[in-house]
Amino acid sequence: MTQLLQAADRLMSGMNKLMVLLGSLALVAASVILSYSVASRAFFGATTDWQDEAAVFCLVGATFLCGAYVQQIRGHVGISAVSTMLPKAINRLRVLIIDIASCVFCAFFAWKSWALFHEAWVDGQVTSSSWAPPLWIPYVMMSIGMTLLAFQILLQAFGDVVNPDEGE
Repeated sequence: MTQLLQAADRLMSGMNKLMVLLGSLALVAASVILSYSVASRAFFGATTDWQDEAAVFCLVGATFLCGAYVQQIRGHVGISAVSTMLPKAINRLRVLIIDIASCVFCAFFAWKSWALFHEAWVDGQVTSSSWAPPLWIPYVMMSIGMTLLAFQILLQAFGDVVNPDEGE
């Protein structure tokens, strides 16, 4: 069981690094797009319909695709006052309960995101702007990101049960 968990953790770690690279590229792309938008409006009076949506799509991708990495390093905001006051055994139980609840929420969010993606893909849904890019693009990024996040939390919960002293 431990070897399977370690293999899954290594695979997830590699996937998370790839998502951070893609997220970083998306942030750079969004900043270039928005800078171009400001400059083209200021200097040439050009319309910027596509730039705003393209930047939002990039930011959605960066936000959702990098969530599992942030969870992997336990980088989400937490309140440490409670954990320092509790005995170790109770704190481990608290972390496990929070991980399970978070995993259930993220799995539900992923499931609904996949449903949105499927609906947008099948129906050919697009945004309401004149550029009208397909809505499946942000929905698939949400779906992948939330699926990876749910899986990352599940791995950590299993890791906390199998190796309870490793996280300390």
